Amino acid sequence: MTRRRTHGGRPMDFASIQVRILFLAGALLGGCGGESPRLAKGEPTPSFELSTLSGNRLAFPADFEGQVVAVRFWADWCPFCEGEMRAIEPVYRAHRGQRLRILAVNVRQDRATAAAFVEPLGITYEVLLDEDGAVARAYGVSGLPTTFLIDRRGRLAARILGESKPEVLDELLGGLL
Repeated sequence: MTRRRTHGGRPMDFASIQVRILFLAGALLGGCGGESPRLAKGEPTPSFELSTLSGNRLAFPADFEGQVVAVRFWADWCPFCEGEMRAIEPVYRAHRGQRLRILAVNVRQDRATAAAFVEPLGITYEVLLDEDGAVARAYGVSGLPTTFLIDRRGRLAARILGESKPEVLDELLGGLL
């Protein structure tokens, strides 16, 4: 006899499980600190300094002056993050000569967990560690993945909630590069 997940005696479909996962992700990211800030298009984005997987420190925006930056927040438990990270690699390779940087910010996981997830993906853009979730909170991230596109002046150009399709990312970047 096979068992099906149920809630209150009713079977749960995949969509309701996804909604529950996203709700829990939002609760974990938000913590008990009240509402997260909401960045508006055209506003300067929060600065931060984080470690890379290799142990170097990167400071945003100081280390990225004059560059277009995609700051993407992710975690290994996110059902869409792996496919998305692979899919945006060709977009990065196509545009990095135009001063595009992608910062894949792992949220609330340790270096070993993030490295184990990223290694088989073969990505060449930077992976940063936001182990306490402070940067994700400063950006108002309420679910993963979330991507912020930041123009050459350090101002928010676009926000992508959920999975970033390469075509959409490429189109949005076209107006910034």
